[in-house]
Amino acid sequence: MADTAVRPDKHTAPETEADARVDVAGLTPILLGTWGDIRLEAREMITDEAFWQIPGQSYHEHRERVLAQLKLLADRGAGARAFPKEYGGLETQGGNLAGFEELVLADPSLQIKSGVQWGLFASAIYQLGTKAHWDKWLRDAITLDLPGAFAMTETGHGSDVQSIATTATYDVETQEFVIHTPFRGAYKDYLGNAALHGRAATVFAQLITGGVNYGVHCFFVPIRDENGADLPGITSEDDGPKGGLNGIDNGRLAFDHVRVPRENLLNRYGDVAADGTYSSPIASPGRRFFTMLGALVQGRVSLDGAATWGAALSLKIAVTYANQRRQFDDGTGSETVLLDYGKHRRRLIPRIATAYAQTFSHDELLRKFDLVFSGENDTDESRQDLETLAAALKPLSTWNALDTIQEAREACGGQGFLAENRLVGLHQDLDVYATFEGDNNVLLQLVGKRLLGDFAKQFKGKDTRALAAYAARQGASKFFHGAGLRRLGQTVADLGSTARSVELGLRAEDQHQLLTDRVQQMVSDVGARLNAARKLPPAEAQEVFNDNQVELLEAARAHGELLQWEAFTDALSRIDDPGTRTVLTWVRDLFGLSLVERHLSWHLLNGRLSTQRAAAVTRYIDRLCNRLRPHAQDLVDAFGFAPEHVRAPIASGAERERQDDARAYLAGLRERGEAPTPEKKIRRS
Repeated sequence: MADTAVRPDKHTAPETEADARVDVAGLTPILLGTWGDIRLEAREMITDEAFWQIPGQSYHEHRERVLAQLKLLADRGAGARAFPKEYGGLETQGGNLAGFEELVLADPSLQIKSGVQWGLFASAIYQLGTKAHWDKWLRDAITLDLPGAFAMTETGHGSDVQSIATTATYDVETQEFVIHTPFRGAYKDYLGNAALHGRAATVFAQLITGGVNYGVHCFFVPIRDENGADLPGITSEDDGPKGGLNGIDNGRLAFDHVRVPRENLLNRYGDVAADGTYSSPIASPGRRFFTMLGALVQGRVSLDGAATWGAALSLKIAVTYANQRRQFDDGTGSETVLLDYGKHRRRLIPRIATAYAQTFSHDELLRKFDLVFSGENDTDESRQDLETLAAALKPLSTWNALDTIQEAREACGGQGFLAENRLVGLHQDLDVYATFEGDNNVLLQLVGKRLLGDFAKQFKGKDTRALAAYAARQGASKFFHGAGLRRLGQTVADLGSTARSVELGLRAEDQHQLLTDRVQQMVSDVGARLNAARKLPPAEAQEVFNDNQVELLEAARAHGELLQWEAFTDALSRIDDPGTRTVLTWVRDLFGLSLVERHLSWHLLNGRLSTQRAAAVTRYIDRLCNRLRPHAQDLVDAFGFAPEHVRAPIASGAERERQDDARAYLAGLRERGEAPTPEKKIRRS
């Protein structure tokens, strides 16, 4: 991510507010990011209406349409990008996810079903298997001749994969693994392709050999014959209609002592010899488990991107409509466009800023992913960094997508509630993104624990005097911030124009310090309390952790927000056009100050802001929204969506035509003297 030091904004030619303009054509490639060419290729492909979602279809019809679309993708090579050229692939890891994310514009069900087939099922074969497995199954998985399911989640264990109950017990006599579902809670559940279309599954189970459980491993298990009938020992059930993504045949799988050959163990990280002897290149069971799961981190990475583009699409619809829809007489006989109202600006423009921050941070995440999975920088440390980064950003983007789409829906009034304008359906489909590939709160806990681990490294090998010195520094820090010294300095500075003062006092370096300071303080506070509990009995120590869990998750979320802000700031240095850079600096400031405003109580209670400056933050945000009002349409147009991607009548120009027609009609009445006299005018006379 970004360097801790914030580089100054490099304006080659200072712009006045009136002169600044966005170079839309130049900004779009920057937003499309490192693999913009593949994004454009994918966008061009999905201008074909064969890929578009049809609102109102039954879930049975929708499933078959999405399966047909998946076959079109396979025929065009869209599912092969990540895999070796030997198997028809292109060997581009970041480019593969970039193209995959764009499918959300066509139909989120298509995006997720293609993710199941190629990002999970085929990827498990590739990432967890070896060349023998690739030769046997990978090519058919890529071409969709072998549709598959990814059977990890169980009804009774979702995010806690380490505790799944499905077993794979090795039988030395037959050299087979026996896959078994021991009770109802161990059914594999919510699996795409499980209800109808899958013919095999990559099944995660506890590997048992010689009476020893070696933990979770992955097995290739056939589940249906070519006619779609369950194979012996396989039970499949249909999850039925869902709250969204009904183009995917989610279902359940259970296994009744199903036997598969020893060679069906995907054995890159753990193997069983013919005599039942277990071996692994990774000695630590915990590290082995997390390495296997880390090999599949691309699901979280792609959801971060897809959610970001989904939010951007909703803003394109809502801002376009708000620039055309008129409501309420402005006193001149003409009605006002919605985006000219202060509240409407406040509800949409800060969310544009968030979408931009997420776009830039996602491209950095995607580049990190590509470095690891291409092998260019595949180390334990880089994989851990990637996993932490994905776990920090995916919750923020998926939650923000739901918030942004809902706000966009409300901002479009009744029109936003019509299925044809896509916002309701988009919200329904992206709802479960907050749960896919790890519940958001569980992911943030993973980030929090990583932050605590980094915090604890400060004390490794330190004696009690060093710990006492740290405690003294913490006390001094709290005294400094809490006793009013910093706040007093702010108050003195704020005695002049508060508006001018807050603008000068909350620029890039101030935003960065506030955001960084909040993360560091929250982590150190939680870390110190948990460190003090290390010698307690396990039950009491767990209770201390539970008491601090909410604050830990909030620290992890603050960490993700800081990463987004830093990515946005880094992106500013890559923008050559002075006008665009000026406008995007305002957008970055709006994002940063919106984060400060969201956590204003923390900054006040911890002495980071004076009361006067805290009150001025909101007013300055309003000023930024007003300053960005003329650029709002350019900012959403720069996402680069074609009409075939938007497909919302209210963003097609139809609303402008209706408004122009109404205004022309009323103007004609007035010109001809045929307009009736308002009652209020008669009363005043």
